[in-house]
Amino acid sequence: MTSFQEFGLAEAISRALKEENYLTPTPIQAQTIPLALAGRDVVGIAQTGTGKTASFALPILHRLLENRIKPQPKTCRVLVLSPTRELSGQILESFNAYGRHIKLASALAIGGVPMGRQVRSIMPGLDVLVATPGRLLDLVQTNALKLNQVEFLVLDEADRMLDMGFINDIRKIVAKLPIKRQTLFFSATMPKDIADLADQMLRDPARVAVTPVASTVERITQRIIQVDHSAKPTLLAQILKQENVNRALIFTRTKHGADKVVKGLARAGITADAIHGNKSQNHRERVLAAFRAGEIRTLVATDIAARGIDVDGITHVVNFDLPNIPETYVHRIGRTARAGAEGIAISLVAGEEMAFLRDIEKLIRITLPKEDRRTPGHRDTVAKVSQHRGAHAAPHVHSPRSNDVAPSSNGPRRRRRPTGGTIAAAVSRHEPTRHETTARPQPQPAAKEGIQGVAFLHRESRPGTQPNRKQRPQR
Repeated sequence: MTSFQEFGLAEAISRALKEENYLTPTPIQAQTIPLALAGRDVVGIAQTGTGKTASFALPILHRLLENRIKPQPKTCRVLVLSPTRELSGQILESFNAYGRHIKLASALAIGGVPMGRQVRSIMPGLDVLVATPGRLLDLVQTNALKLNQVEFLVLDEADRMLDMGFINDIRKIVAKLPIKRQTLFFSATMPKDIADLADQMLRDPARVAVTPVASTVERITQRIIQVDHSAKPTLLAQILKQENVNRALIFTRTKHGADKVVKGLARAGITADAIHGNKSQNHRERVLAAFRAGEIRTLVATDIAARGIDVDGITHVVNFDLPNIPETYVHRIGRTARAGAEGIAISLVAGEEMAFLRDIEKLIRITLPKEDRRTPGHRDTVAKVSQHRGAHAAPHVHSPRSNDVAPSSNGPRRRRRPTGGTIAAAVSRHEPTRHETTARPQPQPAAKEGIQGVAFLHRESRPGTQPNRKQRPQR
C-alpha cells in the first residue's frame, strides 16, 4: 500500500487523515491495517515510533462505524492496554484525532489521579477505553467497569508490561473478556513469556515484523565516552553547553538518579526537569507539555516513564546510565532522528558498564566509536578488575517490579565476603575499601613455598608486630 486511500477506510476517517497530513503508510501500517480490517488477530513486532498506534486505531474505528451500536452502561467496546500513563494518553489522543468526525465516546483509565472522574466517564458506556493494567483492575474490582462487552482488545508495548511486572494483571484481565473478540498484540521484542502470552490470547494470528530490534536508525550518530563515575555530572553539563542542543532527553536507571541529575544540572546553570513514577500525573503532564513546546530543553527520565514520549525535534539522547538490557539501548536512542531528522546519541560509560556496552555492540553488530576521558590511574585499576571479573555481563532476568522502577544493574547491596564484582563496583565509585589491600596476600621474598602458606593462614605476614590481646577474636 502506498496511500491511505487504498485501504478503503470510511470517509470520516479518511478526511481526518488528510487533516493530519497522513499520506504514505509506514511499513507496520501497510501490513497490519488490511489484516485488522479483515478481522484477523495480529501479532506485530515493531519498535516505538514506527506508527503502531495508527495501525490498530484506524481499522478499529472503521469496524466500529460498520457496526454502530450504543455501548451498554459501564462497558467498553474497545479496550487498549499500555504500560504507562504517558503512552496511554498519547494513544487516546490518536483515537480522538482519527475519529474527530465520528461521535466517539472515549476515556482514559490510568493511575496517579483520582478514580472518581474515571468512574463517572465510564458510567454511560464507552466506545474506546485506554488503560494501564493496574487501574483497570481497580475499576473492575469496584464494579465500576464490566469487560463482558469488549469486541476489540489491543496490547501495546507488551514486553515493557512484562518488565514492569504486569503479566499476571494481564492474565486476570484477559480471563474476564469474551472469547469472541479481535486481539491486536504489539511488542518491540518477543521473549518467551510474551510469546506464550500471545499464544494463549490470540486465535490463528497473522504475524507482522518490521524494524528488527537489533537495527538502529542510520541517521543517528552514536558516541561512547568512557568516564569516571564521579565525573559524569560535570561531563553531562559540558555536553549540553557545548553541543548544538535543541531538545535533549537524558536517561537514568533509577528515579533517585533522575532527580540527582536534575539537581546537578541546576548547579551548572542548566534548566531541566524529570519525569518518573514518584512524580504526580499532573506534574508529568505539565513537564511533557513544556518539553514539547520547547520551554524545557532538557528532560531527564527513567526508561519506563519515557515510554510515550513521542516528541519531534529531540536532537540528543544521552545515556547517563547505560542500560543493562541491550534492547533498551535501541529503544532509547530511537527517541531522536524522528520524522526524517538526524540525531545524536551519547553514552557515558564507567566501570562495570563496559560489560553492558559489549552486549549492546553484540546486539546491534556495530563497534561504537569510543572516547576515553578516564583518569589514567583509574583506567589501569579498572582494567585489572575487569580481567579479575572475567568481564561478564549482568544476567538479563525479567522480574516483577513496582510501578516505574527501572532495572538496576547493581542489585541489592549486602555485606558479603569480598569478590571480584565487589571490588569492581568499589573501584568504579572511587571508594577505597579494605578489599583493595587485603584481598590478596603480599608475597614474602625470603620465605619458602610452604612457609608462605603457614604465614598466610596464621596472619603472621608482618613480622615484629604483636597481636593485640584486647581485640575480639577473629571469626
